[in-house]
Amino acid sequence: MPDLVECRSEHTYAQRPVAFAWEGERLEIESVEAQWQTPGVKHFRVRTAEMGTFELAYNLEEDKWEIRQR
Repeated sequence: MPDLVECRSEHTYAQRPVAFAWEGERLEIESVEAQWQTPGVKHFRVRTAEMGTFELAYNLEEDKWEIRQR
């Protein structure tokens, strides 16, 4: 099974998401509209051509992604 979120990672993991799995399909990220960090979590608001806007959140301690459609 492919990774839930594919990222560009140069210095640290999860620097910039480039694609993710949603409902059994691989969606490419067209643009990252915003990114921010809360304690222990990296957040990204991204846009896809196929299905619109999503929020991706990576929990650093649990090494786990959460994806929500907006």
